[in-house]
Amino acid sequence: MGSGAMTNAIDEITGADVVFVIGSNTHEQHPLIARRVVRAVRERGARLIVADPRAIGLSGFAEVFIRQWPGTDVALLNGMMHVILHEGLADEAFIAERIEPESYEELQAVVAGYPPERAAEISGVPADDIRRAARLYGQAGKATILYAMGITQHTTGTDNVTSVANLAMLTGNVGRESTGVNPLRGQNNVQGACDLGGLPNVYPGYQPVTDEATRTKFTRAWGYAPPPQVGLTVTEMVDAAGDGIRGLYIMAENSLLSDPDINHVRAAFERFEFLVVQDIFLTETAQMADVVLPGASFAEKDGTFTNTERRVQRVRKAVDPPGEARADWEILCELGKRLQGWEYGSPAEIMEEIAALTPIYGGITYERLGGRGLQWPCPSLDHPGTPYLHKDRFARGKGRFVPAEYRPPAEEPDDDYPLLLTTGRVLFHYHTGTMTRRSPTLTDQVNEAFVEIHPDDAARLGVASGDRVQVRSRRGEVELAAHVVETVPPGVVFMPFHFAEAPANALTHAALDPTAKIPEYKVCAVRLMRVEG
Repeated sequence: MGSGAMTNAIDEITGADVVFVIGSNTHEQHPLIARRVVRAVRERGARLIVADPRAIGLSGFAEVFIRQWPGTDVALLNGMMHVILHEGLADEAFIAERIEPESYEELQAVVAGYPPERAAEISGVPADDIRRAARLYGQAGKATILYAMGITQHTTGTDNVTSVANLAMLTGNVGRESTGVNPLRGQNNVQGACDLGGLPNVYPGYQPVTDEATRTKFTRAWGYAPPPQVGLTVTEMVDAAGDGIRGLYIMAENSLLSDPDINHVRAAFERFEFLVVQDIFLTETAQMADVVLPGASFAEKDGTFTNTERRVQRVRKAVDPPGEARADWEILCELGKRLQGWEYGSPAEIMEEIAALTPIYGGITYERLGGRGLQWPCPSLDHPGTPYLHKDRFARGKGRFVPAEYRPPAEEPDDDYPLLLTTGRVLFHYHTGTMTRRSPTLTDQVNEAFVEIHPDDAARLGVASGDRVQVRSRRGEVELAAHVVETVPPGVVFMPFHFAEAPANALTHAALDPTAKIPEYKVCAVRLMRVEG
């Protein structure tokens, strides 16, 4: 389905007949998008399917609320597709026109192995609920899928995402308004970072580093040849510390709280000969750095952000950065000047180079970015931008189904570690709390780490709400408050990862998805015990 961007625009959600939310706690993570979902349900009679191991804010608005066991999304989605095929709900005309026929045969062969009863056995979702969700989605005129890290942060994250895309293509819910596959990005400019080469396998605009013609283009523009091999992801860099990688430059990331298995990360960071951290606050990670470069916040610099719906928007400087802090582009240009003779006078000038080398941004200039900005692809100066993708064809020509077999998570519960831990965020805090925990307005709401546990598990362990408990995995342990709630199902516990004093990522598993190299933050085995005293 392309670059991991939303295929459709946020405003289109309100026009959908069915909204399917999977692996996204939308109310707490993307509240403005959740409002549009609720508006679609309340004002237009749209029907909502929510699939999440936890009860979330949107569950109460759902016609079908599915609680799959963490890490079983592929089985659930295959079960839904089995029903859609079995009951003749597939969009055969769309498939015949837009999809490679042999891939359709492959999909049918794999999905045949997941009747609702088998999908129910794996996922813990009653077979009839799988049927209801499949019929609702399959019969919709316009159905849209919203997902987030709840399905990507698994060793099977790539399979989860291709399964979601399979479901959309099987029912013809791609390439039209108010349909599509829509990953909700976790930060305001994470889409822009990916778009402009922040991934190890592509140059800006998702142009592969291994493509000779692309490399020649960038070599001519930059005056030196960039390396031809695919680089390392964050977790791979950490693993290579001191053994192939001697130094690390971190910008705006608090790895010592946000990476999985942080005891392993700390040990790795001590093996680097040289660590540079560029950030707006002295984070836990910056405290380990040999050099700290103070960056500027969003309000202290000019530039652009590209949001979750591919919309490129101007950011205008409101105040000067404090002290010695500088805008990130200025810091990078100073370094580039010393290393390679870079000369850039302004963010607008940098944007001109982006447009010249990045086809999807080809028509985007600062002059055109007044008002609401532009949605890429925007290939030329007279192009109005693209609200939804894949209108008449896929970027690769014919679409292709990529079926997946269910694979269990890297670590499952056993006698020693009988509970499954899943992690996430809460409404009032953001990621590692670097900014939000400095705001009294937010810390007045929540300022203490907690673990959610189901009343059945709590009764068995002699734990009451408010008790101090220890949660331990094979990698670490933390102590924090217990919240006894029915939000989580029996056998599952949930922790937010904002709190340095009880870091959830001391427990999580660094096992990677073999394709996307994303760690399995969402599933690991733990045990929990009450702390006396």
